[in-house]
Amino acid sequence: TICIFGKRTIELIYTFLLHFSLKDWKARLNYFLQNSSNSTSAKANKKGQQKTCFRPSPEEAQLWSETFDELLVNKYGLAAFRAFLKSEFCEENIDFWLACEDYKKIKSPQKLTAKAKKIYSDFIEKEAPKEINIDFQTKNSIAQSIEEATHTCFSAAQKRVYSLMENNSYPRFLESEFYQELCRKSPISRDSQET
Repeated sequence: TICIFGKRTIELIYTFLLHFSLKDWKARLNYFLQNSSNSTSAKANKKGQQKTCFRPSPEEAQLWSETFDELLVNKYGLAAFRAFLKSEFCEENIDFWLACEDYKKIKSPQKLTAKAKKIYSDFIEKEAPKEINIDFQTKNSIAQSIEEATHTCFSAAQKRVYSLMENNSYPRFLESEFYQELCRKSPISRDSQET
């Protein structure tokens, strides 16, 4: 069984989480995934290509505990981790890390500079809407480099944020009730709902 959660589905998850209280984020995330996956399941089954599931298998979820990178490369794992960070009021860390990953893929120098300025205004400058916690020297270095942006101008800050998530948030995520539940429960497939 393969879980398919496209970029649009992940964006919808984030939007959904923004509109509801954090009090019951776990239940709402599960509800959203079940309901948004119905259309994905139908499309994949019509084509006869893949059988989709609403959540990862316990084995897949358990893979996330092997390394932080295993979690980040899994679309559902990333969405679950972001929801967890949101519940801890530190989702700016994963948002910044993802923005840096997208930034590194930009080819055009003009787009690179524009994106660098956007990342700077969103995450780096003082009182930014999603200001990340990095040292003054790193902030200064970024401020000086964004006018002639390179693919590495956010590298030090991205490494710092990655380390912070890996050493602090990731262990708490692995101990969270939501993650433990994903490791215990069987995946809900479309076939089991129809019976």
